[in-house]
Formats: sequence, structure tokens, C-alpha cells
Amino acid sequence: MKQSLGLVSLLVRDYDEALAFFVGKLGFVLQEDSHIAEQSKRWVVVSPPGASESRLLLARASSDEQLSRVGAQTGGRVFLFLYTDDFARDYARYQAAGIEFVRPPRQEDYGTVAVFKDLYGNLWDLLQPAAG
Repeated sequence: MKQSLGLVSLLVRDYDEALAFFVGKLGFVLQEDSHIAEQSKRWVVVSPPGASESRLLLARASSDEQLSRVGAQTGGRVFLFLYTDDFARDYARYQAAGIEFVRPPRQEDYGTVAVFKDLYGNLWDLLQPAAG
């Protein structure tokens, strides 16, 4: 048997501002942007460049309760782990794009890692796993 997570839903305030960040600043690829009939919602899916299975569904908050969770889906813990094959390249590119790093790069047994915030305050690890 084979299973995989196809999508992770990320609450956002606005589709277009989320796309400007994820596609414009992080360099993610827009996989789909479709309007849902008879609703003011869209089906917006992005993925890291080169990713084949991992994708984010950018889900616009549609209630006060959902809006209160934008940027705080995990209570302040690192939420998503963005793996890279070249930490130095991506770290420099993200810094140049104005991405806010809240923990500087460090070498751990499992790889090189730094923590950054997305436009809503969610915490992400930028991680290049250790070889082997």
C-alpha cells in the first residue's frame, strides 16, 4: 500500500496576497487557481519548486473563528518544514526577498536549519537534511 498527503490546508486572509507571498517571494509554483461555482471561494494550490507530492491549499478564512486562526494554526510552534537541496542558496534568496528569519541558521545532527515567518506569522523551518 502507498499513501501520501496530497494537500495541507493553510488558512489565509486573502488569496491574492497569499499568492504574492508564496509564489512571488518564496518561489512556489501555482498549480491551480479555480473559482468554485456559486461561491466566492477559489481552489488555490501551490507547491515548492520541484515538489511532486507536497502541495498547499491556500484556504481563505470564511468566518470570524477561521480568521482568528490565520497565522496561528499551531499555537506558535513551527508549522511547516520546507526541505531544500541547497540551504545557502535559498536562505540568501529569501533574505533578499525580505523574508523574516526569527532563528538564525544552525547546524544540527539532522541538517542545516533556520526558522522564518510567512506573511501571516506562521513559523516554517527551512531545512537541508544532513547527508545519509
